[in-house]
Amino acid sequence: DGQALQALKLLKENLPASYHEGSKNPVARERVHSAATIAGIAFANAFLGVCHSMAHKLGSQFHIPHGLANALLICNVIRYNANDNPTKQTAFSQYDRPQARRRYAEIADHLGLSAPGDRTAAKIEKLLAWLESIKAELGIPKSIREAGVQEADFLAHVDKLSEDAFDDQCTGANPRYPLVSELRQLLLASFYGEAFAEQ
Repeated sequence: DGQALQALKLLKENLPASYHEGSKNPVARERVHSAATIAGIAFANAFLGVCHSMAHKLGSQFHIPHGLANALLICNVIRYNANDNPTKQTAFSQYDRPQARRRYAEIADHLGLSAPGDRTAAKIEKLLAWLESIKAELGIPKSIREAGVQEADFLAHVDKLSEDAFDDQCTGANPRYPLVSELRQLLLASFYGEAFAEQ
């Protein structure tokens, strides 16, 4: 967790400046590169999850760059994972009980987003608000549709995307093991720019 938290902190402090100032701010750029390296070390130890599973399939089908595809999905994946009573639990030893909500709250604390006395749900909402704000600052579209995917094309492929994402190698490491129908809900919500809600 320490490596992931440090990478997030470096990104929070340096990504906007690196994006806006580019080569005029080599320190911010260097720190963003360091953050990417540290994040790579972190996920090499922990693997990935359904955000990457779905991003792999979106990118393949609609030619969306992988980083952008992840950005389009991340907030809804957090909403999905932040559940202490999941339909299915991943069978990894580090997930002997649901922990995603607590860990998302820890991220909010580490990044200085939460206030004393905030409950877990409030911390997660502040984390989501920060992610949405940084995505807007970086010019990331608010939905898969805004990223240029036509509705008819998306709807024609969403069932196959969901099935393929379920079979992706990253899905098994997600803290909440998904149903294919849940991945479909996540994809649809992300296509329309809606907040994922349990059905």
